[in-house]
Amino acid sequence: MYIYIYIYAGAFKMSGRVGDEIQMNETASGDISIGPLPYIHKLGKPPKQNLLKEIITAAKETFFSDDPLRSFKDKPKSKKFVLGVQAVFPIIGWARNYSLSKFKGDLIAGLTIASLCIPQDIGYAKLAYLPPQNGLYSSFVPPLVYAFMGSSRDIAIGPVAVVSLLLGDLLQAEIDPNDLIPYRRLAFTATFFAGLTQLALGLLGIKKNFTKKTDIVSVLRSVFNSAHHGWNWQTIVIGVTFLAFLLVAKHIGKRNRKYFWVPAIAPMISVVVSTFCVYITRADKDGVQIVNHIEKGINPVSANDLFLSGEYVGKAFRIGVVAGIIALTEAIAIGRTFATMKDYQIDGNKEMVALGTMNIIGSLTSCYVATGSFSRSAVNYMSGCHTAVSNIVMAGVVFLTLELITPLFKYTPNAILASIIIAAVVNLLDYEAVILIWKIDKFDFVACMGAFFGVVFMSVEIGLLIAVSLSLAKILLQVTRPRTAVLGKLPRTSVYRNTLQYPEARKIPGVLIVRVDSAIYFSNSNYIKERILRWLAEEEELVNENNLPRIQHLIVEMSPVTDIDTSGIHALEELYKNLQKKEVQLALANPGTIVMEKLYASEFANEIGENNIFLSVGDAVHVFAPKTSNTEEP
Repeated sequence: MYIYIYIYAGAFKMSGRVGDEIQMNETASGDISIGPLPYIHKLGKPPKQNLLKEIITAAKETFFSDDPLRSFKDKPKSKKFVLGVQAVFPIIGWARNYSLSKFKGDLIAGLTIASLCIPQDIGYAKLAYLPPQNGLYSSFVPPLVYAFMGSSRDIAIGPVAVVSLLLGDLLQAEIDPNDLIPYRRLAFTATFFAGLTQLALGLLGIKKNFTKKTDIVSVLRSVFNSAHHGWNWQTIVIGVTFLAFLLVAKHIGKRNRKYFWVPAIAPMISVVVSTFCVYITRADKDGVQIVNHIEKGINPVSANDLFLSGEYVGKAFRIGVVAGIIALTEAIAIGRTFATMKDYQIDGNKEMVALGTMNIIGSLTSCYVATGSFSRSAVNYMSGCHTAVSNIVMAGVVFLTLELITPLFKYTPNAILASIIIAAVVNLLDYEAVILIWKIDKFDFVACMGAFFGVVFMSVEIGLLIAVSLSLAKILLQVTRPRTAVLGKLPRTSVYRNTLQYPEARKIPGVLIVRVDSAIYFSNSNYIKERILRWLAEEEELVNENNLPRIQHLIVEMSPVTDIDTSGIHALEELYKNLQKKEVQLALANPGTIVMEKLYASEFANEIGENNIFLSVGDAVHVFAPKTSNTEEP
C-alpha cells in the first residue's frame, strides 16, 4: 500500500528541508519506511571567531561562569557602589525587609542551637587536642562574621567533629599537644591558611593523652580516656547512661519532627545533670576525670601567635589547605541542602569568601577552623530560623557563657563529653547512602568502602587519600576509555539509538553507525580509533556469517563529542585512511561548533569531503542507504 503526502515548500522553511513529495511505504510487518528526501540540509560551517574574544569568553566561562557582574550592568555609579557593598555583605540586602516576626523565629532558633553548640564545642576542642575554651571561641567570632557575609539563611557555624578530628591528627604529627603554646600557635596558623585557601577559591570562582591516631577504633578508645582516667564504675555509669539518653533523644526527634527540640537540648541537659551529680557526690575524688578549668572571658587576640616564618610555616600551610577544603566542602553541601528545601539560591563564591574571611579573622582571635555543622544547621532549620540572625543570637549566648558561667563547667565529667561526641558521630554512618551508592555506581561504592575502612583502621588522612586516589582512577579510566555504541533505527521512528539499550533497534544494511560518548583527546584518541575499527571488524564477521550486504559506509555520530584536539584529528585521519583501504566511506554526523572549527582548521573536513558531514544520522542514512547494494529503505 502506498500513501502520498504533498507538502508545500513553505511548510519546511524552518527546518531547512523543502520538497514536493515524500513517499511512505507500509511494509508487511506494519513498519513505515520513508523514501529518500530530495534535499538534505547542509551542515553549517561556523564563522571564524576573533582569537582575543575567544580567549576572553573562555576565561570568563572558566572563572566566572555565573557572571557575578551581571547585576551591575546599565546601573548608575551610586547604585553600583551599593550593589558592590551588598555583594560583600548580603545582610544589607535582607536587613531592609527584616521584621519582628522573623526575629522571633531567629531568636528561638539561636537559643536552641546555642544549647546544642556549647557542650559540642567543648567536646570537639578535645578532638583537636585544644583547650575547651578554644571550641567556644570558635562559636563566637566566626558565626558573627558569617552572619554579615554569608548567603545561607540556615547554616549554623562552629567547630565540627570531622574537621576537629582531622586537624588534631595533622597537628599532633608536627608538635606534641602537651607542648601547648607552640601547638596552639600551629593550630591558629593552620586556621589562617585554611581561611586564605577558602578565600582564594571564592575569589577565583573555583586535649592531653588523646590518642595520636584518628582511626575510629582509636578515637572511640581515646574518647573514653580523654583525660587520664582509668575505667571505674562511676565513669562507665555516666558515659553509658547519658549516651543512651542522647541516642533516645535523637530517635524521638527523628520519629516526630514536632519534637526536634528534644535532641537539641539533650546535650545541654546531659552536661548540667552530670555536672551537678559529680559536684554533689564529689565523684572526681573517686577517679572521675573532669574538665577542671575553662578560661573566662572572650577571645584573646592571637595575631602575634601565628607562625609567619620558620620551619612551621610550610607545615601549617599544608595542614590549612587540607582542613580548609574539607571544611569548605561540608559547609557548601549543607548550605545547598537547606537552600533547596526552602527554595532559594546560595552563591557558592560568596560562601567561600565568607567562610574564608571568618576563618582568617578567627585565626587572629584564638579560634580554630570553623565551618557549617549539619546537626546544628538541621536544628536551626527545624527551629524556624528565617535569616542568619540565628547565628548572631547563638554567638550572643556563647559570649554570655564565656563571660559569666564558664566556671560552672569545672565539674563537668569528660565522660559526658565523650558521650556527646559519640552521639554526634553516629549519624556519620549513613548505611542508606551506602546502599544507594551501590545501586548507582559500583566504582563509587569501592571508593566509599576504601575511605571507610581507611578511616576506621588507619586514619582520616589515609582514608581521604584512598577515596581521592580511587576517584581519580575512575576519572582517568573514563577519560582514557570512553564509551562507544553501535546505533540502530527504532521501528516506526526516525530515531537512532544504542542497540544494547534498545534491542529492537534495527541496523541499516551496508551501514555501520557508531556513537562516541566523549571528547576526543590525546588520552583516548587512539583507543577510540581502534574501538571503531573493532566494531567494524565484528560487524563484518556478522555480515559474512549471515550473507548480508557488506559494510560500505561508516557513520560516526559526534553530537556527544564536545571537543577534539590535534591527536583526535590525527586519529580521525588514520581512521579515514584505514577505511579507504577497506573501501568503506567515512561520514560524520552532527559535530558541534568547536569540533567543526577544528575540522576545517585542520583541512580534515575537505579531506573527507563536506558532502560526508551531515546534520544528523538520519540524513546520512538517507544519502547512503540507496547506494548500498541489496538494501531496503529504513
